[in-house]
Amino acid sequence: MDVFDCIRTRRSVRKYKDRQVPWDNVVEILQAGKYAPFAGNIFNVKFIVVKNEAKRKAIAEASVQQHWMADAPIHIVVAGEPEKAERYYGTRGVRLYTIQGCAAAIENMLLTAHSLGLGSCWVGAFDEEEIRRLCNLPEHVNVQAIVTIGYADETPTAPPKYRIEHAMYFEKWWGRIEGPKTGLGMWSPYIKSAVQRTHKHIKKHVNKLKERMKKK
Repeated sequence: MDVFDCIRTRRSVRKYKDRQVPWDNVVEILQAGKYAPFAGNIFNVKFIVVKNEAKRKAIAEASVQQHWMADAPIHIVVAGEPEKAERYYGTRGVRLYTIQGCAAAIENMLLTAHSLGLGSCWVGAFDEEEIRRLCNLPEHVNVQAIVTIGYADETPTAPPKYRIEHAMYFEKWWGRIEGPKTGLGMWSPYIKSAVQRTHKHIKKHVNKLKERMKKK
């Protein structure tokens, strides 16, 4: 699957089939998380894979009673280790870099799951202390997210997205580059550029033709 197609077609899945996920697929998903970028290459995240049905139900209950989670045969609890980042980056390592690294790992896992024909969902609402107790997590780590993995039993519709020109600026906040008044929005600068290149190309060939006519 093309990378952009994978990004564009991924959906958050909350209904799963009663079908087990092959272990090699789970490992591949975890490997994708491992290859995410981390500040200073400090790999300060751990993945707890939960397959036990009773524990999955308890996790779903602790996740503000999102009982649909229990139907996913695989839960991956993503735990950050902020102390590792704090040694090198201080408070910024705790409050920003650890969260960024874990988020990058989660997105890698979501995309890999989708590329393997699996559904997934990034869950961020939960009782952290209860998840800590259920997974026997030490005090120095914190729960960043829970990722559900399984075979999708639904096809979620694409959510509405902003046009890219509504989400970007040039050089500064509210910075805009105005293109020719073509009525085609953000495509106008590209059209202008294409027209200019075409004019140069035509002019170049016209000059060559004139030179040939002179020689004759």
